[in-house]
Amino acid sequence: MKIAVLTSSRADYGIYLPLLKKLEADDFFELEIIAFGTHLSTFHGYTLQQIRQDGFNVTHKLETLILGDSEIAIANAIGNTITRFSGLWEGLREKINLVLALGDRYEMFAAVAASTPFNIPIAHFHGGETTLGAIDNKFRHAISQMSTLHFTSTEAYANRVSAMIGDTANVFNVGALSLDNLMDFSLLSLEAFQQQFNIDLRFPTILTTFHPETVDIEKNVVYAQKLVEVFEQLATRYQVVITMPNADTLGGAIREVFKKIIGTNDKVIGVENFGTLGYFSCIKHCRFLLGNTSSGIIEAASFGKFVINIGNRQKGRARSRNIFDVPIEREAILNAVAMIEDHNYKFDGKNAYFQKNSSQKVVNLLKAFYVNQ
Repeated sequence: MKIAVLTSSRADYGIYLPLLKKLEADDFFELEIIAFGTHLSTFHGYTLQQIRQDGFNVTHKLETLILGDSEIAIANAIGNTITRFSGLWEGLREKINLVLALGDRYEMFAAVAASTPFNIPIAHFHGGETTLGAIDNKFRHAISQMSTLHFTSTEAYANRVSAMIGDTANVFNVGALSLDNLMDFSLLSLEAFQQQFNIDLRFPTILTTFHPETVDIEKNVVYAQKLVEVFEQLATRYQVVITMPNADTLGGAIREVFKKIIGTNDKVIGVENFGTLGYFSCIKHCRFLLGNTSSGIIEAASFGKFVINIGNRQKGRARSRNIFDVPIEREAILNAVAMIEDHNYKFDGKNAYFQKNSSQKVVNLLKAFYVNQ
């Protein structure tokens, strides 16, 4: 079975990783990786190298980003991605049996949209979810409509996809792929982490990622400035590790706000890209997470970590009981920190997205799909 995998960023690649390992090791599959988006951007850490370091051959590389983070730049990037992929799909449509697409990014939407006239079957991961604070919500549902196979992370999301497409066939609840990484990885020790990243996690650490809210974009710089005020206060007793925002509208402006405190406060550290192993190791050793990234919603519960989820970007997603949802306001965030520090709030340890052997379930379903075609 010839499978092409669309990966546009460090985030989706890290989620795919346990499945990619199984596909690569199974002679039933012939794997082609298509890298585009921020993978090829030196500004975002040139994460194409991470894919190669993990032992995968990147079969196709497409430069699709447009410089800038304005609404016009994002719209132009969508158009450029569709144009670049139209030629690729024309050459591949007779050579591949299925394309894997994950998530909700505008780049992923554009790549899948370009495949539609060629009638190339798409398998979509993480459909049916809701993120009311981001325009990604619209892209996710559109990708579902253009897909043939659907692998969702909860039963509720499977039901939502079935309702959207008007059919229950080829819709499968397999859990979150990324959680298989926790079984496959031997996470870095404190000493190994410090040696690799020059960050000492023996000091109480907050791991934070703040992506732009792409619905209320005009507020993002103000939000970033409010977070800096919080970081300044928390840095008196914590080390704050910031992973940089992705390529969304005003993502660059948020970076500039964060860079000022990173450059002036030695307890605030900026990291462009940990890689999957480094990122999960940081979650393991940190005190708690603060921000609005999906990893706080999906993965953190499996580490038993509390998450202060701020703003509306992840609003609508299923929650485990480790999440504190607060507005992007200084006092609200600090109050949530105080609740975590008080130790009276208990977490039951259950992750709403976990299913055992998620990636193997996908492998079995892919084989069944191919045989039954």
